[in-house]
Amino acid sequence: MMKPNNLFGRLAGSLPGLLLLCLLASNGRAQTFTTLHSFTATSGSEGFNGTNSDGDFVFLGLLLSGNTLYGAAQAGGSSGCGTLFAVNTDGTGFTNLHNFTATSGTNGIYASYGYGTNRDGAVPNGGFILSGNTLYGTAQAGGSSGCGTLFAVNPDGTGFTNLHNFTATSGSAGGGYGTNSDGAGPFAGLLLSGNTLYGTAQFGGSAGWGTVFAVTTDGTGFTNLHTFSATTGSAGGEGINSDGVNPVGGLILSGSTLYGTAVQGGTAGYGTVFALNTDGTGFRTLHSFTDGSDGGYPWDALILSGNTLYGTAAVGGSSGWGTVFAVNTNGTGFRNLHSFTGGSGGTYPKGGLILSGNTLYGTAFYSSASSGNGIVFAVNTNGTGFTILHAFAVPPNQEGYPAPELVLSGTTLFGASFADGAYGHGTVFSLSYPSPRLTITPSGTNVNLTWPSTVAGFSYSAYTLQSTTNLAPPTVWATNSPAPVVVNGQNGVTNASSGAQQFFRLSQ
Repeated sequence: MMKPNNLFGRLAGSLPGLLLLCLLASNGRAQTFTTLHSFTATSGSEGFNGTNSDGDFVFLGLLLSGNTLYGAAQAGGSSGCGTLFAVNTDGTGFTNLHNFTATSGTNGIYASYGYGTNRDGAVPNGGFILSGNTLYGTAQAGGSSGCGTLFAVNPDGTGFTNLHNFTATSGSAGGGYGTNSDGAGPFAGLLLSGNTLYGTAQFGGSAGWGTVFAVTTDGTGFTNLHTFSATTGSAGGEGINSDGVNPVGGLILSGSTLYGTAVQGGTAGYGTVFALNTDGTGFRTLHSFTDGSDGGYPWDALILSGNTLYGTAAVGGSSGWGTVFAVNTNGTGFRNLHSFTGGSGGTYPKGGLILSGNTLYGTAFYSSASSGNGIVFAVNTNGTGFTILHAFAVPPNQEGYPAPELVLSGTTLFGASFADGAYGHGTVFSLSYPSPRLTITPSGTNVNLTWPSTVAGFSYSAYTLQSTTNLAPPTVWATNSPAPVVVNGQNGVTNASSGAQQFFRLSQ
């Protein structure tokens, strides 16, 4: 839904046909970085890194609903096994929604890290989805076998329900984590279609290299849609196969087709982009990464626009530091949109992308091999205009390592980071840009309407110029014609000043 700004200012001077101008915020400032919450220090040795009141180590992205951000911390909380939290977009009202319970014993895929079994799971990764009044998510450890869980919880933290316990693994296939019937260690968030949740498990399955699964929202009807196949050799670290191994990224859905990535395996051992039908049939590998110009080790979910899939690969490209890529949904037309250069140009993009207009936004884990700080970046869908929007300070100086995924609302990006902040245990942050200012200038029998196309690399391509002839309710706004033309960094539209009065606004 487009969100208009309702600040109007009258055009100075007299022209045939009164024109009213929508004035948005000044473009004087480039950006405002705000730490919304710093996770508190931990104590003791429970879980991965001790206990605290709010959580520790946020590794995946946030969910935005209204003015509330929801997320998960992998560690910390009352048992050291992680938390679910909420915080307002202005940084107020932080709430610990759920403390995962302490684990016991040495069963499970992360027993060597001190995680055993419990009733609800441990090490939640985030990647929430919200349907009605229910949040759905994953925990990669804990549960009845120590191999992870799928859960549901109300946005106020009540009604926590364990939907599925992944079954125990046996043997040492799949990098040592063993095999089972359903998968183990679900790392990514879930995808919801109707009353069915779709997801990936990075380990387990009949070969130990992970699965794609489906389960209904009440926890019944669990189905293993695809088991990733055994590998041979050691290329890419885990060997080669036809379909990939370790799907740590989430899924996206178009029609009846699921699309995803596997971080390793494939014909060269450096990961794959894959597709399969929602009933588990028709699995096909769309691209096998080579660690060459195309990249390698795709860690996170894809995004889809039209018939094009966009994603990131953590290594490879022209400098070996990772890529942003695009590929058609039928597997043709693979292209490297950007190769990260290392140093201040960013390294190891392990996260998913978000798309606004023709601009992709994402994060790179590091921005210098020596200092270790990360970046937020933007790049156009045709590969042009790569811009570093924000370079994080080196921990422990408040910022540090950005978690892989961002959320965009209006002109504000929200995200999380870890191993940094005031206490060294991560933050929730916002990165805000000014709204574009629409200006109007008389020019003979015409008027020129202009607004910036970018500010400091942040794209305003998602903004649309709208007009109406009457502000009396119910006001009907329509996209203004002609379409804008970009000249010298400014969107420009020329309209005749004769005829009926018109009112203008920019909407997003």
